[in-house]
Amino acid sequence: MIRGNKKSIKAKSTFFLVITGLLWSTGGLLIKNVDSNPLAISGMRSIIASLVILVALGKPKFTWSFSQIASALAYTITVILFVSANKMTTAANAILLQSTAPIYVALLSAWILKERVRLLDWITIVTAFGGMALFFFENLDSRGMVGNIMAVASGVTFALFNVFMRLQKDGSPIESVLLGNILTAVVGIPFLIGSLPSLSGWVNLIILGVAQLGLSYVFYSEAIKHSTALEAVLILMIEPILSPLWVFLFMGEVPGKLPMIGGAIVIGAITIRFIVRGLSGKPIALKYAAARSLFRRHRL
Repeated sequence: MIRGNKKSIKAKSTFFLVITGLLWSTGGLLIKNVDSNPLAISGMRSIIASLVILVALGKPKFTWSFSQIASALAYTITVILFVSANKMTTAANAILLQSTAPIYVALLSAWILKERVRLLDWITIVTAFGGMALFFFENLDSRGMVGNIMAVASGVTFALFNVFMRLQKDGSPIESVLLGNILTAVVGIPFLIGSLPSLSGWVNLIILGVAQLGLSYVFYSEAIKHSTALEAVLILMIEPILSPLWVFLFMGEVPGKLPMIGGAIVIGAITIRFIVRGLSGKPIALKYAAARSLFRRHRL
């Protein structure tokens, strides 16, 4: 639970979102090391994540409200669309096209959440997507049109997931993630038949379920209560930037010059946006020190 004054709450929620992005960014590397069907990986990962979330929750509080059910459905559809897109088109296409989510979040937030989207937010979005285009430009091609359409659709559903999670900021939105993982498991587990991973694959699956998905959504669900939907998506854009970095460090895949420049543009745009908006009057080091202290007290 995030507590404190308004400034410290904002700082801690931002820190939790950064941690979420870091955990999510390990997905590509871990999935590459699991020798199984992508849908089977999604199903097993969701089962493990569900157990982690149940431990964190203690006793789920299902309200069966519209926003809770809608979040769960949007979560499940996003996972299914994104996994399918990765099977039918390149991973770069899938990641880039899904990352159009902030555009839809901005539109949906203004319409559904009545959150004001400032000029600076739009400038950040345009700049960040310019960087994202450079980051994946070298890998883009025209193959797999159906996969590309699925990837775009996953960006829309991910935006809907963020917005419906935001609608639950005064409640307990993590139950939506739990429901979404259960539904994803139901859909994905049948694909495990005839596609059992090796021992090392199971190790990576456990890490995927516990840290990359389970703990990350515990942090995300708490942080989203104190952040706008657009802020959440913009911060989490570090995921597609860092994901290729882990693959480079541990598997030796070297990114080109354009992706490196694109990554710098995205990170720079997000950083400048938060400096200008003045999220906290504290120095950066003190802000994150306070957030780390909170994390230690609420260790999961």
